[in-house]
Amino acid sequence: MAYRGMKGVPQDDTSYLERHNDNMVGDLANKVSALKNISISIGNDVREQNRLLNEMDSDFDSGKSLLGATMKRLGIVSRAGGSRLQCYLILFALVVFFIIYSLVK
Repeated sequence: MAYRGMKGVPQDDTSYLERHNDNMVGDLANKVSALKNISISIGNDVREQNRLLNEMDSDFDSGKSLLGATMKRLGIVSRAGGSRLQCYLILFALVVFFIIYSLVK
């Protein structure tokens, strides 16, 4: 009769279960390590994307201020130049629009 270890389970089965549990613990440790590496990579990617978004935000702010100043100057020019200059300005805007439209298409 075989020696009975844990609650009536034969000794050979007990050592098998311990080896099996050790293997499962090792697999779990590998999976946790992989998950940790993925989490670190995601964190690095998020930080990089936040940095790029902050740069884009500052670029858009500078572009907005430049456009605002240009629109103010165009308003001054259109008020000072009369209707003839305003007509040229509208024609120029239409030509630029069609050039950009044809390049995009």
